[in-house]
This record gives sequence, structure tokens and C-alpha cells, in this order.
Amino acid sequence: MGIVTTFDAVAEHERTRVALRAVVLRLVRLLRDVPDLEAASGVPVWTVGDVGAHLAGVHVAYSTGFTDETLEWDALLPPDSGSFSERIAAVNATSIGLFGGEERTRIGEFIGERSEMFLRVTEGLAPDSPVNAPWLGKDLPLTLAGATGLMLSESLVHGLDIARGAGLPWTIGPDEASLVLGQAMPTMMPLGLDAEKARGVSISFDLAVKGGPRLAVVVENGAATVTRDAPPRTYDCRITAEPVAFLLVSFRRMPVWKAIAYGRMRAGGRRPWLAMRLGDLIGSP
Repeated sequence: MGIVTTFDAVAEHERTRVALRAVVLRLVRLLRDVPDLEAASGVPVWTVGDVGAHLAGVHVAYSTGFTDETLEWDALLPPDSGSFSERIAAVNATSIGLFGGEERTRIGEFIGERSEMFLRVTEGLAPDSPVNAPWLGKDLPLTLAGATGLMLSESLVHGLDIARGAGLPWTIGPDEASLVLGQAMPTMMPLGLDAEKARGVSISFDLAVKGGPRLAVVVENGAATVTRDAPPRTYDCRITAEPVAFLLVSFRRMPVWKAIAYGRMRAGGRRPWLAMRLGDLIGSP
């Protein structure tokens, strides 16, 4: 079964806050050094400037949720219909139009300011404090810990997209990736489930990330649950992965075959061939 680890939710949330501040500082410097905002990025059809604008929208959205500022979400967001992936695609398309022209020349500084605002107004709040996130869907049970992890994931992954387009260096550390997987994935993986593909499916995955976290991912007849430090049980498939590799594979920034070939991911358990089903059933955010 393997050893079940436990984690301190408060301590891990504080580490995520520290990591977010450090990553955003790197992101600000990266955007300042970009030679051409119109260059193609690591995201299909988006320029480097588009990715920066999207990130600015992310930081505005989360920081606004804890201030007196108001946004007309009904005017900015698509109707709350369709699949989660379709909604996120529509939200992303809207976000890149929120900042343009001269605004993009200082987009890094703007992201830094909004990130600091978020960290300041949420300081001292419990990790399980509820967060209103209408852009993800109505009545979504998102916590502050999940929101902070999502901001960290957006900054890390889209920092990589910007760096790839600009030809500049960008690193994602294993501790940073582990924090994203532990804080954000329990919320985002169930939302990303393709309900049609999952209808009638019953599969359980033991996802063991080297250095933590340990996630139990259970897909059962059109729904998914992701549990930290689940009690021991028999799983259909065990996936062991390095944190950075799993993060990049999850966000479609690294093909799974490369992670396997480099020995950064492997499958085991009684039905190891089911490992490939996980990425098919759960799409990237």
C-alpha cells in the first residue's frame, strides 16, 4: 500500500504564500526583460503579451475577491453553461483583451502590485477560508489555500510560456511544483474531469509525488474525487512522479512519453496500463 504521509495545512499554506511572492518577483523581472511582446509564446495562438495580460487578469480576479473593489463579472464572463474546459477557454479568451496597448509595457509591475495586494489582504486568514471565484463557475467550493495554489501554478506555468517565447531562462523548482500539486490539484482535477468520457468508468489512482504530496484520485461514474493522505486501500494504478514532471504533463507543457523516457514518471500497481487514462479523463485547466 505504501506509507501514507500527513501534512500541516497551515504550514503548507504559508510556504505557498512565500513561494508565490518569490515566483512573482521572478515573473516581474522576466516580463521586464522580454524583447518583443508580440513574439509567439508557449501557448498556441497567444503572444508573449497575451500571456502577460492573462496573468494580470488572474491576479486582478483573486485580489479583488478580498477588497472593496467590484467587477461586473456578468459582463466579463460567458454564460455558466457547457463543460468546465469550455468555460475556462472562454474566460481565458476574455482575459487577454483586458489589457492592451501601452498597458502591456508595464504588465509585470501591475502583476507584482496585485499579487502583493492579494498577499496583504489575505495575511492571517485560515487556509480553508472560502473564496468566491465566479470565473470558475457558480457555487464553486474554493478555499484560500486552493486559490493561492492556483495563483502559484498560473505564475509558474505561464512564466515558462513567456520565457519560451522570449528565449529567456525560467526554472520551476520541485518544492514549488509540489506546493501546486498539493494545494491546487485537489480542487482543479475534479473540475477538469470529462464527464462524458468518465460515464460508467470506475478507476482509482494512487498518485505518489516524490517528496509529497500523496493524492488518491478516484473516478466513479462521471465524477472524480481527489483526497490528500487518504486511508490505505487497494488502487487500480499507482503513478509515481517527480513534481515538476507531473506539473508540466498535467498542463500539457511536456508530453507524457518524455517524462516516462527520462524516468521522471512511472506506473505500477495491479493495472499499470491505466495510467494513460488519467490524462484522457481529466483535462488541463
